Amino acid sequence: MVIFLVPAFLFMGLFLYYPFVMNVYNSFCSIDGLGTAAAGMNQPWYENYKKLFQDPMMATAVKNTLLLMVLTIIFQVGVALLLALMVDHIRAGTQFFRTVYFFPIVISATALGLLFNLIFLYDGGMVNQLLQMLGSTEVIDWKDETHFLFTMTLPVMWQYVGFYFVILVTGLNNISEELYEAAEIDGAGKLQQVRYITLPLLHNVLCTCLILAITGALKVFDLPWVMMGEGIPMNLSWLTGTYMYHQTFTMGDVDYGSTIAIVIVVLGVVIAQAANKIFREKDY
Repeated sequence: MVIFLVPAFLFMGLFLYYPFVMNVYNSFCSIDGLGTAAAGMNQPWYENYKKLFQDPMMATAVKNTLLLMVLTIIFQVGVALLLALMVDHIRAGTQFFRTVYFFPIVISATALGLLFNLIFLYDGGMVNQLLQMLGSTEVIDWKDETHFLFTMTLPVMWQYVGFYFVILVTGLNNISEELYEAAEIDGAGKLQQVRYITLPLLHNVLCTCLILAITGALKVFDLPWVMMGEGIPMNLSWLTGTYMYHQTFTMGDVDYGSTIAIVIVVLGVVIAQAANKIFREKDY
């Protein structure tokens, strides 16, 4: 009955659609700080959107976010697929590996950020200590202009590999063993079985993982913020999510933060539609 859908629609309207509409409205207004009412429309009304194209840090944030998407496809989904294939072909210890690979996703991102901050600490961090034990005399600042991208993206890649690993393993479990047995009888090796049986039948699951990874990269915030707060070094490490938070909560520029949020939504919709067309699912 329709009446049972009313609470869900009310909930979505109150906590999803109304905030989104207000966010669009706020992007055209002048708001000086959190909790303050709008002082009226900007003059001109598109001032914040004009500012977007003149803001070098916003350009950096978009560039880093798009780069993170590419790295997510290669290292999150790619590594997850490799691990899933390896675990699917072993007989002993399968449950142990599933637990170990999935474990990072259940840990608080803030805790992981603090952990990796200690690992990459400039003076006395674990990585620098290991390098010194191996004979290196150089103390590397892992958050400098040369290394910041590696330092920021590695924890994000590591944390979410387990998420896609579980999805891919579930997809592998749905492939009938009889297909592999028939292929083995016909003389197909393990690599041939993966190429001609596993990957084609895993196509739809892979498409889902790729779309989730691409859209998820737009929303990454917690780990990069804890590790590279305030865009260090020299405003080079901004992502769209961290820059929006910085403008809204640190700078108090609520209307500009709302504008960045709109950009994130638009990018998400456009990229998701493009990804759906590129990674189109197949009917079997």
